[in-house]
Amino acid sequence: MPQIWMTYDEIAALMGCTTDAVRVQVAYRCLDRKKSHDGVTRVKLDSDWTAHFLAANRDADPELDQAIRDLQKIRGEMARDAGEIVRPDADPHQGEFAFKRSG
Repeated sequence: MPQIWMTYDEIAALMGCTTDAVRVQVAYRCLDRKKSHDGVTRVKLDSDWTAHFLAANRDADPELDQAIRDLQKIRGEMARDAGEIVRPDADPHQGEFAFKRSG
């Protein structure tokens, strides 16, 4: 689960409530808080609020979503290939590196 830290105002906007209501919920949920270098206190979202955050931001930027899917696909391929880059059609004169599996 990703760690997402948000200000009280950001959480209030996300949840559609007041900042005071967020402060009460943060205390009730015993969520981690810290003051950032910019002097603003941020709260670490729990799994419920993280789900709200992800749902609100899903499909907000289609190009970013596609880039994330592409990176996840590459990660899966690298894990499958044990980190080796396999490109049997790569031309060594094009400045690309290709590693061939041995055996």
